[in-house]
Amino acid sequence: MSEPLVLGIETSCDETGVGLVRGRTLLFDAIASSVDQHARFGGVVPEVASRAHLEAMVPTVERACREAGVSLDDVDAVSVTAGPGLAGALLVGVAAAKALALGLGVPLYGVNHLAAHVAVDVVEHGPLPEPTMGLLVSGGHSNLLLVPDVTHDIRSLGATIDDAAGEAFDKVARVLGLPFPGGPHIDRVAREGDQVAIDFPRGLTSGRDMQRHRFDYSFSGLKTAVARWVQACADAGEPVPVADVAASFQEAVVDVLTRKAVLACAEHGVEDLLIGGGVAANSRLRALAQERCDAAGVRLRVPRPGLCTDNGAMVAALGAQMVMRGRPPSGLDLPADSSQPVEQVRS
Repeated sequence: MSEPLVLGIETSCDETGVGLVRGRTLLFDAIASSVDQHARFGGVVPEVASRAHLEAMVPTVERACREAGVSLDDVDAVSVTAGPGLAGALLVGVAAAKALALGLGVPLYGVNHLAAHVAVDVVEHGPLPEPTMGLLVSGGHSNLLLVPDVTHDIRSLGATIDDAAGEAFDKVARVLGLPFPGGPHIDRVAREGDQVAIDFPRGLTSGRDMQRHRFDYSFSGLKTAVARWVQACADAGEPVPVADVAASFQEAVVDVLTRKAVLACAEHGVEDLLIGGGVAANSRLRALAQERCDAAGVRLRVPRPGLCTDNGAMVAALGAQMVMRGRPPSGLDLPADSSQPVEQVRS
């Protein structure tokens, strides 16, 4: 099938995403977010997210089809995030996708959330070079991936040991009195601050760490260092320079992310780096990645911010790639796997 129309469903966390992709062309991406319901808790509450998905699923599917100008009868395959993610949230999406695939009589593809973050760039910048180096940065993941084939062959070079980058952004934002989710607010406030005002630590970059955890990431120590620095200001009765703290913290995060990503490209002979995940919308990460890729002769690909956060388009894009490459579909016994490894692209 040369140009399959694939409907993608994403419910791994707090956003109900439904995308429609024909081949490599995005027709429409509909999102219903429950972030406002979680804000007062300072983080995502799994049960709240699951209930929100149940309420939003049918209206979001209907809106996607309406805006794309297609009917469900036009769909050639259904693709859904099978993992990783919140178990209850994943179950809602997987159950909906099974019902749609069975009712429409079309193939079902259960795909990996992280692989989908890589695949979504095909709808914006065209086919992925093979291999591509993928840097995925989100609330739950900081991964470096060697991607010879996004539909079949993804290899993990490094991952999060404790706090992922996005999680650290949320926690530091809370320390600074900024709203949830923290990433966009730190990015905004940091533009008024001095990124070298405070020398915060760069996790897993010492000589010994680079031997044992060369491409792994850890932001727990950085988060703690920020909290202690802010507490020291309070203990001394001094005002906290929020913009400087935000800028210095952000610089520490993006410095480590980009340094290891470009190093991985050099050591594995890969000429293309793709950054995906919610934190890829961060303006400083994009700028520093471009600067370091230019210096290293690496081509940088970053989807527009709306395609970096969780969405149905990325799931539909990966599903369409699988259909076009003749990958076998999943069965109707497809499970939701909250800890699905990135190497398992299709369930």
